[in-house]
Amino acid sequence: MQQKVLLTQKPQNWNRQNALQDIKVNLKLKLATLWASLMFLIIYLDYFHLYMPGSIEDILGGIVFKFDITQGFLLVALALVTIPALMIFLSVALPAKANRWANIIIAAVNIPFMLFNLAGEAWMHMVFGAAIEVVLLCLIVRYAWKWPRIEI
Repeated sequence: MQQKVLLTQKPQNWNRQNALQDIKVNLKLKLATLWASLMFLIIYLDYFHLYMPGSIEDILGGIVFKFDITQGFLLVALALVTIPALMIFLSVALPAKANRWANIIIAAVNIPFMLFNLAGEAWMHMVFGAAIEVVLLCLIVRYAWKWPRIEI
């Protein structure tokens, strides 16, 4: 026979606290999410740049910053964002040794590119975005540098 529990009764574990389980996230997944976060910032900063006075006129006139918009310029621009975009996948797919070095080198090389975006007239959103981008890249370098090792 099943016992009925009155609504006024407290469950037996009423006073126990339910602790949250802290799930350990794989390092490769951490790296991939850092690269994904970086890509979102790159895209949004470029998008928000369009709201700055004169940006649309310059683009329609064929100029970005001080560079002429040419096929070569657009190819280089795409190449520069393709590498971090591919790192989202490569951080999960590459074997540990290649993964570690790829993350360290590519993140370190990208730091000057993120700071280059502050050349010329840098608005507060650009400074804030560049600072966060550099922090994300430094975290990538740090995580990859401290890649866990096993004894053989």
